[in-house]
Amino acid sequence: MDMNQYLSMFIDESNDHLQSLNENMLLLEQTPNDLSIVQIIFRSAHTLKGMAATMGFEDLASLTHQMENVLDLVRNEKLVMQDFIFDTLFKGLDALEAMVEDITQGGEGKADVSAIVADLQAIVRGEAPSTGSAKSAGSAPAKQETNTAIQLDEFQYSVLQQSIGEGHRVLYIDVAIRDDCQLKAVRAYMVFDLLEKSGEVIKSHPTVQDIEQEKFEKSFSLYYITQKDPAELKQQILNVSEIDQASVVELDHESLQQMAEMGAASAQSAAAVAEETKPDTAAPAAAAPTAESKDNKPAAAAKPAAKTGGAPARTIRVDIERLDVLMNLFSELLIDRVRLEQLASEVQNHALTETVEHMSRVSSDLQNIVLKLRMVPVDTVFSRFPRMVRDLAKSLDKKLELVITGAETELDRTVIDEIGDPLVHLLRNAVDHGIESPQDRVAAGKPETGTVHLRAFHSGNHVFIEIEEDGRGIYRDNVLKSALKKGIVTEEEAKGMSDEQVHQLLFAPGFSTAEKISDVSGRGVGLDVVKAKITSLGGQVTIYSTPGKGTNFSVQLPLTLSIIAAMLVKMGSEKYAIPLSSIVETGIVKKEQIRQVHGNKMVDFRGSMIPLISLSRIFEVPDFNEEDESETEIIVIHKGDRLAALTVDEFIGQNEIVLKNLGKYLPQIKGISGATILGDGQVALILDPNVFIK
Repeated sequence: MDMNQYLSMFIDESNDHLQSLNENMLLLEQTPNDLSIVQIIFRSAHTLKGMAATMGFEDLASLTHQMENVLDLVRNEKLVMQDFIFDTLFKGLDALEAMVEDITQGGEGKADVSAIVADLQAIVRGEAPSTGSAKSAGSAPAKQETNTAIQLDEFQYSVLQQSIGEGHRVLYIDVAIRDDCQLKAVRAYMVFDLLEKSGEVIKSHPTVQDIEQEKFEKSFSLYYITQKDPAELKQQILNVSEIDQASVVELDHESLQQMAEMGAASAQSAAAVAEETKPDTAAPAAAAPTAESKDNKPAAAAKPAAKTGGAPARTIRVDIERLDVLMNLFSELLIDRVRLEQLASEVQNHALTETVEHMSRVSSDLQNIVLKLRMVPVDTVFSRFPRMVRDLAKSLDKKLELVITGAETELDRTVIDEIGDPLVHLLRNAVDHGIESPQDRVAAGKPETGTVHLRAFHSGNHVFIEIEEDGRGIYRDNVLKSALKKGIVTEEEAKGMSDEQVHQLLFAPGFSTAEKISDVSGRGVGLDVVKAKITSLGGQVTIYSTPGKGTNFSVQLPLTLSIIAAMLVKMGSEKYAIPLSSIVETGIVKKEQIRQVHGNKMVDFRGSMIPLISLSRIFEVPDFNEEDESETEIIVIHKGDRLAALTVDEFIGQNEIVLKNLGKYLPQIKGISGATILGDGQVALILDPNVFIK
């Protein structure tokens, strides 16, 4: 039997099972006594083991079997879930994901997982895993190996690769301090301080915290982004007192990939060495915990959407360029359909009208299918965040809850593939900088557990993804102080800046307000890369913040659909289209109902005053002015939960329209997202309602 024909199916199904295992493990962490969740986890692990064994991936099958043994004890009520069991199982899941990824890249899915297997076997025997036991007071620290490649996580690696692509220099730096140095941490700080003046440190080994506490021998290594000449930088490092040696190597895409692979291999090797050289200290027995054992609340809880079982979907892979061609062809067909409908209504021929109506119904069904072919729910990206946030909260010793809404919102596949890394960094930023420590939250009169909302929703021909937390918020003075110190703005510029402009300074390259640097964030790298990536996708990111209350990062992304439902309106001799998904309702407002509030026109809408915006004034329509009318027709639009009213001359009606961009030769026009060709051959501009709501 040729196993290669089943490899693609194995990879897809393995990833589905691993995602299910991660999600259900997070659910179980919230309710450790819920055996129904344990049953689901056990079945997924059992299926994965069987698939791996059938395909000949023995390491993967062996590790899954050991995890299955632990889960079997739990589901038979012979073992109660505890923190160290969760941590060990999550380590096992990470190893399984790495092995499946290796298989995806053409490897054999082999890995040294002896340390994790030993921990799982210890749990089955009723012992605490050795890696989780406290270090004995008399044991000596392991010798720090010099020149060990640093292990990068997915986002750090993508930041470095993107920085190289944008023309920055990415350097790998090794620094050795003299053996007779009495103040190693101080010398290390002086090197970091020097580096931060002309670039950004992405990751160091040992960690920054360990270096600050002198938990290192005499050397440390780091990844660094700069524009500075490597030779000049090396000389500056050597000029720091008691620095013995310095190595500065510039990396390109290929060498960075090799270094990252070395880092991953070093981490596995170090784990194996640590397993072999552990002192034989007695571990506290963890066997036979009773049902009365106190449940340990997880550091970060998540509320993923409930998933129901069902038959697996059958799929076929299609080149996305073919879908683009299909979309363009159908767009042309739609223009002809609208023209035919108009001609049929003018001719008044019954047979022609009946045929055109049937063609319209069939083409409408076809249109729905064509539109959905490229669309993917953002849940494919969101689903990996609960686990990431859980691990991050534990490492920072914070309590928080991740609440996900709108995961079913659909985005174009090309955008989905690119949006993951920017969202990872925004979430890390929210957890690290936004959410305070439990002690600080209590002191500020807030609940001990912080909340991070991750939500997605449609508005017009855009999708919005918002990351909102109830943390410390952004203080204008702190941002300006840091920006002035780094020379990003001048004193004169700072005086006239609005809050919105100040918030945008967070996206300046090298900007950071972090008082304490950590390996999670705080060295100023990331938000500029986030903005660059979102802008390259045709989107934008806006910050809303209230000091002491929290911050909202709102990412606006294009749907990239070429066909949308819209309301056609007229202003004088000009026609415009407004996407139906942005419209709340239409109505008429009399002149005496319009109020002036702080110089702005407002109108009452269901008990609330909302802004009234004159489109004829914004677009300088020559032959229409609502000031001359005793009553004006309005369209109430929304962006999330924010509302505004647009004044129009006349409603034409609803229609399916083909969205065409304005081309690279025309400048980007504020408030216009494209144009469409109407059935009579006229061109109408398509409004972007989101621009009118701040």
